[in-house]
Amino acid sequence: MNLRNIGVPLGGLGLLGFGYYAYGWAGVAAVGGGLVMWALLHFTRLMNVMRKAANRPMGYVGSAVMLNARLQEGVNLMHVVAMTQSLGELLSAQDADPEVYRWTDGTQSHVTCEFRQGTLVKWTLVRPEEGSTPVAP
Repeated sequence: MNLRNIGVPLGGLGLLGFGYYAYGWAGVAAVGGGLVMWALLHFTRLMNVMRKAANRPMGYVGSAVMLNARLQEGVNLMHVVAMTQSLGELLSAQDADPEVYRWTDGTQSHVTCEFRQGTLVKWTLVRPEEGSTPVAP
């Protein structure tokens, strides 16, 4: 189980308790407003990433080599989707752990990423042979 699933709600309740202890109900209202603003910021970012990804072909990236250079271990799937501006092509079974996604560019180079519990653990770049012809998306 991910510690964030427990820590974030407990942290929010702790902040609400501190707001009540320090300033009464006005403190609860102020902290509650801040927590709602934080949640709305994350929701807005998620919707912007998904809107941009909806306008691109699934599993397509402009340059697989540049994606390979920008990837870091430990980033989440939403961060990778934001970088590629495209949803990856799912290669693993639905709801399986680890999840495996692939992004391919116009030269048929592709990056295959493996996510465990939504976090990137490893990725591989595969480039086609020199004699093969590129295919337009």
